[in-house]
Amino acid sequence: MGMRVLIQRVDGARVDVDHQNVGAVEGPGLVVFVGVTHTDTPAVAERLARKVYALRIFNPTNLTHTNVCLPPGVKGEVSAAEAGLPLLVISQFTLYADTRKGRRPGWSAAAPGPVAEPLIDSFVAALQKLGADVSTGIFGADMRVSLTNDGPMTLWLEEDAPATT
Repeated sequence: MGMRVLIQRVDGARVDVDHQNVGAVEGPGLVVFVGVTHTDTPAVAERLARKVYALRIFNPTNLTHTNVCLPPGVKGEVSAAEAGLPLLVISQFTLYADTRKGRRPGWSAAAPGPVAEPLIDSFVAALQKLGADVSTGIFGADMRVSLTNDGPMTLWLEEDAPATT
């Protein structure tokens, strides 16, 4: 079990905290919900960020937003990186809900805030280092996320920490 990411291809999204917008994607892009567990490391966060940004899940003929600039000769699907699309990253410990017993989810697999927050920051920093336009929610805040899922397209990724010897 490793860092978990739920990705939604969107045509617009926003996150509000206390009725104030704190992050948004205008037009096409990705909303990336990130959950952290106890064994995750900055290296895991960086690997997963690279994978998310490089996923070829956008059809170039559907990218009509004026800010999208595709490389010449594109024939197949393109990634957010290739199309220069923005990402909205939201921390979400609930990706580690254990619902196997009873009616109340357990959260023991989710890393606590002091462990998770720096790893969410590592994930965002890795995306920014790759050149991504990234906005975020506020870690630990009660957030309201609104989005228009394009497709619908929702993907689940999980990056395991390397085995220790």
